[in-house]
This record gives sequence, C-alpha cells and structure tokens, in this order.
Amino acid sequence: MNTVLVIIQSILIIMFGISVSVKFLRTQSMVQHWTSYRYPFWFMNVTALLEFVGVCTLITAFWLPELSIFAGTLLALLMLGAIQAHLVRAKHKPSMAIHAIVMLVLSVSLIFL
Repeated sequence: MNTVLVIIQSILIIMFGISVSVKFLRTQSMVQHWTSYRYPFWFMNVTALLEFVGVCTLITAFWLPELSIFAGTLLALLMLGAIQAHLVRAKHKPSMAIHAIVMLVLSVSLIFL
C-alpha cells in the first residue's frame, strides 16, 4: 500500500469520523446547518450512517485495499450532495463549501490511486 493512499485514508477517516459524530449527536451547529439546508432531520441520520459505512470501509481498506474504491465513490457522492446543499439549497457563499470540496477531491483520489 502506498504512503499517499494511507495518508489520504487517514485524513478521511478522521474528518468523516468527526462528521458522523456531530450528526449523530445533533450538535447545535449541525442542527443550524441542517435547518438552512431544508432537509428533514431523519435524513441527517441517513447521511451519518452512510458516512459511518464509508469510515468503516476505509479502515477495512488498510487490509483490503480494493475497498478504497468503494469508499472513495461513496464519500465522493456524499460530498457532491454536501456541495449542492451548501450552494444550492442553503445558498451559502462558496467559501462555506470549501471543506466539502477538499473532501471530494480526497475521496475521488482514492478511486484513482
């Protein structure tokens, strides 16, 4: 397994692990964001569950590297949804989507490394 892939996987595991936590815990900031996205709150749990699957798959991919393609695809799709939520549904400034864009780039890189 190459070092770059391990670093990217580790970053994604940490960042999505935090994301899963704040969604499942329904922190005040996440509830405020979710309200601005105008999605139902049950969808926050679905999103967190899918992110959790991505994190678990990334961890497993340390031993089964072919799983990183599945994880990268799943997380990239979730980040496309996050970018859409920021820019289209909530009409946030583009700077609000930078985190999701970076995570999208890292997720897509897993597919090709």
